[in-house]
Amino acid sequence: MNTNNIAVVFPGQGSQRSGMGKDFYDSLKVSRETYEEASTTLGWDVAGMCFGEDERLNLTAYTQPCILTTEIAMLRGLQALYGFFPSFFGGHSLGEFTALVAAGVLPLAETLRIVEKRGQLMQEAVPVGVGGMAAVISDNIDMEVVRETIAGLPLDVANANSANQVVISGKLDAIPSAETRLREKLAANNNFRFVPLKVSAPFHSHFMKPIEAPFTATLLSIGKGLTPENAATVTSNFTGGYHAPDAGEIIKNLVSQLSNTVKWKENMSNLASRADSIYEIGPGRPLRDFFKTIGVTCVSVTTLSAAQRTFQPETSQS
Repeated sequence: MNTNNIAVVFPGQGSQRSGMGKDFYDSLKVSRETYEEASTTLGWDVAGMCFGEDERLNLTAYTQPCILTTEIAMLRGLQALYGFFPSFFGGHSLGEFTALVAAGVLPLAETLRIVEKRGQLMQEAVPVGVGGMAAVISDNIDMEVVRETIAGLPLDVANANSANQVVISGKLDAIPSAETRLREKLAANNNFRFVPLKVSAPFHSHFMKPIEAPFTATLLSIGKGLTPENAATVTSNFTGGYHAPDAGEIIKNLVSQLSNTVKWKENMSNLASRADSIYEIGPGRPLRDFFKTIGVTCVSVTTLSAAQRTFQPETSQS
């Protein structure tokens, strides 16, 4: 297929589900080998974690490498089946690491060890049950209004996802107060919704600041295979634009991403400005609806059958 002007995006935490990627694993050797590589690298059964009913799949130290493995296994499967080789790459939060692997900036094995450590550090920063996140949904939501409304609470704006969604993050026991304030502030909007998220830590908040130094050390010690010249096609959650082909800047951006707002709206605009087609590859499809808010079509592939319908429509209908 012609992939000259195609972008691919990868969702992050929250997109995990039991059984994710199993159809690729069962059907495609290259996908199966990806799970095997991950298990060998990490020393535990990644496929078993993804395909079973293990509650640890929702703990960030396991969630992160499992999603990364699944997304790369799916991508490699699509490459083998359909010659799917995009030119531009983006990922939401954890998905940015998948994008860096997909673009050839970091090897998979190194990145698996990096995100496993990232998850461990995040969970150590705030114990399970202490931190939380919630999505604030409203038409044409103003991120600064949200920020001002929750001022004084131990919460931050974690994600600027779209024109209609902002995510807040911080102390779990402060989230009900934030909901009350935001509901009063945005009461005139009939489409207002407030949705607590199923996460085990308050990602992209100031509570992640203490782990910036150890995560920098992790990137410097594990990320020896970094190929910075390939990064100019990958968007940065921290800056909103494309990464510079500079190792120091890439590491700085990935560390800063931990405790700062994910500028996904800007990522989407930058990808859409350079790509004619955009595909979302992963176990869930949260990014597709975000692209809709900027008038851009994003085709989601979450299963092998969805890939067949997308890339072989005539065959799948026969």
